[in-house]
Amino acid sequence: MIKRVILFSLQTFSTTGGIQKMTRTLAHSLHLLALRKNWDFCLWSAYDSDSDLMPQYLPAEKFTGFGTNRMAFVLKTITGAKKPDVIIISHINLALVGLLIKIINPKCKIWLIAHGIEVWRPLSVLKNAFLRRCDKIICVSDFTKQQMIKRHKTDAELCEVLNNAVDPFIKLPETFTKPDRLLNRYRLLSTTPVIFTLTRLASTEQYKGHDQVIKVISRLKDKYPGIKYILAGQYDHKEEIRIQKLISEAKVEEQVILTGFIAEEEIPDYFLLADLFVLPSKKEGFGIVFIEAMACGLPVICGNADGSVDAICNGELGTAVNTDDLPELENAITEYLNCPLTTAKRQHLQQECLRHFNETEYINRLEKMLTND
Repeated sequence: MIKRVILFSLQTFSTTGGIQKMTRTLAHSLHLLALRKNWDFCLWSAYDSDSDLMPQYLPAEKFTGFGTNRMAFVLKTITGAKKPDVIIISHINLALVGLLIKIINPKCKIWLIAHGIEVWRPLSVLKNAFLRRCDKIICVSDFTKQQMIKRHKTDAELCEVLNNAVDPFIKLPETFTKPDRLLNRYRLLSTTPVIFTLTRLASTEQYKGHDQVIKVISRLKDKYPGIKYILAGQYDHKEEIRIQKLISEAKVEEQVILTGFIAEEEIPDYFLLADLFVLPSKKEGFGIVFIEAMACGLPVICGNADGSVDAICNGELGTAVNTDDLPELENAITEYLNCPLTTAKRQHLQQECLRHFNETEYINRLEKMLTND
């Protein structure tokens, strides 16, 4: 029997963030699974245009972008609602779409992807009504699953954890030398200890923990002469002012490099440049950036109070710390810096990360869920 599956997203290709990356990999995996099983799969994106498609993830005939034309998106949803067997909603903000489909086609299975902070808070009447009509809620981490059960009284039987997978198209290194191009750009030696953070730096999101790392760098700069902290990610003006003030107060103007936005294709090189990735965040639904770093052979330190612990397999692959405890964060960083990275260590970490978070296993999990649905 041919199964018809549609994945609905807000944005998949026109912007880059954790949810967008997850949706790209999910779409690619569902496409490969559909080919394997002779199913029918397509992706509809509310805010992408057709021209935004990255064709390595999906053929053009399997993608429809509505380019912010909300009315067209909703109308297509209504007219097409009788056709699919399974609808996967990639974000709770598409609750109205899910409800409409369930009303028009009650037999259609509705799945919701639950990521992080978008569902770790009180929800509107509409979103709560949608949750009650969902047939399955795919949680990207166990922490998110527990939040769904605790906050929204979601039936635990409906919640299934599906950790994110490493993007199948990320450029994974085969050798682990620090790129000369970046060493020259930032005037670094190959022996320079480099701490790296990559995240969205928004004044409205004061939970990423980079301010804690800045404070710790001020305590480490004498112990590790030449140490650099590369803080990367797009920032707004208000957050730039706040970060610069933190840097000045901590007296680490010589140690902190604020790069701003870096292109997607450059990210693996930054992972190679660094000796340690540190993002002691409090509100990561999973933290795709952690598995990307480890897939490039870079050890990670994350927070211990959110979905990040799934990304490091509960401590098997990395270190989780209390993000409010500066001495604990300092000690964790010190332990890594005192045991310099070797090619063998990087290779081992890469292999272990890919063993846990590869696309093949991800597809197999999806197949099991869809087959048993």
